[in-house]
Amino acid sequence: MIVEYKTILQPSVIELFEKKSRFIGYAKPVQCEEEAIEFVTEIKQKHRDATHNVYAYVTRKDNINRFTDDGEPSGTAGLPTLDAIRKANFTDTAVVVTRYFGGILLGTGGLVKAYSSAASEAIAAAGPVLMRLSKIYSIICSYDLLGNIQHSLKTDGYITEDTIFTDKVEIIVGVPSECGESLEKSMMSVTNGRVKITQKGEKFVNTEYF
Repeated sequence: MIVEYKTILQPSVIELFEKKSRFIGYAKPVQCEEEAIEFVTEIKQKHRDATHNVYAYVTRKDNINRFTDDGEPSGTAGLPTLDAIRKANFTDTAVVVTRYFGGILLGTGGLVKAYSSAASEAIAAAGPVLMRLSKIYSIICSYDLLGNIQHSLKTDGYITEDTIFTDKVEIIVGVPSECGESLEKSMMSVTNGRVKITQKGEKFVNTEYF
């Protein structure tokens, strides 16, 4: 069972030039192949006049790894783009590298270097994150306890997913699976037992940058 994985936080775009050829690297987090295809299609439409739109993506769902050279010599574009994702040990990540030919041939080695660099830089710019399987807890308290609870959660390094304000305050917290008991004890201690805490399931949560 997978309990953690690395991916990217947000979409990114970078640009670099190699012997007058312009390379634009795009990266985006995706949850499935359908989202990856939508992203690729979007970039292709945006750069319909480009010489090449090379892409690669990796998803946890169905363990999919795909790439295309989009007309570049075999092995010089799509595979280096895919390798940039794999070498970082990322998943749920899609990358498109758009090329506008500048009139000077780069050769096999030059193409591999350019596509690899564009993909790697786009991934780095997207903000790598570690996602960890976490228990999701609901903490319901009165308003006078909110400050102490928030301080305790921050000190212990727990991730607040949401805070809902009604006649009470409900705080949704993501906690590493092994820390659930510690959270409950901490909340009871800091509020003198004046809190309702229940587990609402599990999901992958962005727990830290690495």
